Amino acid sequence: MARERVAAFAPGRVNLIGEHTDYNGGLALPFAIDAGVTVRAERASEPRVEAYAADVDERDAFALTDDGAAVGWRAFVRGVVHELRATGVPVAGARLEIGGDVPRGSGLSSSAALEVSLCLALIALGGAQAALSRLEIARLCARVESRWAGVQTGLLDQLASLCGQERAALLIDFSTLRIEAVAVALAGWRLVVIDSGQRHTLASSGYNQRRAECQLASELLGVPWLSEAAPDDLPRLPEPLRARAEHVLSENQRVVAAVQALRDGELGELASLLNASHASLRDRFDVSTDAVERTVAGLLQAGAAGARLIGGGFGGSVLGLFPPSVTLPGATLEVRPAAGARLLAARTAA
Repeated sequence: MARERVAAFAPGRVNLIGEHTDYNGGLALPFAIDAGVTVRAERASEPRVEAYAADVDERDAFALTDDGAAVGWRAFVRGVVHELRATGVPVAGARLEIGGDVPRGSGLSSSAALEVSLCLALIALGGAQAALSRLEIARLCARVESRWAGVQTGLLDQLASLCGQERAALLIDFSTLRIEAVAVALAGWRLVVIDSGQRHTLASSGYNQRRAECQLASELLGVPWLSEAAPDDLPRLPEPLRARAEHVLSENQRVVAAVQALRDGELGELASLLNASHASLRDRFDVSTDAVERTVAGLLQAGAAGARLIGGGFGGSVLGLFPPSVTLPGATLEVRPAAGARLLAARTAA
């Protein structure tokens, strides 16, 4: 049923552990957070979209059939409209207002939250709620990232935003796309994120290069996914491909160990795994920066038992795990698993 007005919210995410494994057919353990992006959509009589990004006080307007390129937040709006129409989903003319509280460029996946909230709002406004499954929406949003924003992402951010659950992280196997909820009971321990102060733009960072290196490593080893490589075969790879593969295989093992630590209530072991993950991302995957290293060191000095960069790297935020007795340092944001993307309100068209 078509809607006259609709609002949709999609959360950002924190990836507890399992970085750069999604596009390698590996394992990851993300969770949705409370902060996110809200899109309010109102049906328009003309076949065009008028969008207002309240956070930056900017506007865009284009015909539904306009496939012209754009940059910044406009690329995501235009990309979502195009990809929905290309998939056969009816898209109505609309006036959109976009706002949110997940920081842009901080590694908390503001782009995926924007894509997902746009998809849910436009699908509902056009009356096609059952047209796409959540997995299909995730794949559509990944196409928007790739084709319109120039970032060859996996599906981690979109699935975490779409499928998040309160009090649980999502164990995602990206070779099968099987998702299993894993309870996050911290027993007084606290997870926080803090901005390193270095904005990251994945399209202009080394993210796509890392993905290309992993693809080349897979091809040289003759496996469809780098996560399926045999550890004994890694010495065949030249550097830096060998280091990239070593990170992926060891990170998958750390995800498995982190799930077990959560189930056993071994939060100190989880903290050690966060530290090991960061060291691997820094030394084997080469995605850390001086600003990130200072931020990690600052959290550890402030009493965190474990800390690591999150997201694609090259800046953004750092995750820290603090024991119960330690006072959280200033400028940190405590995070906990929250519900996934959803419609907030709607009015049926007459």
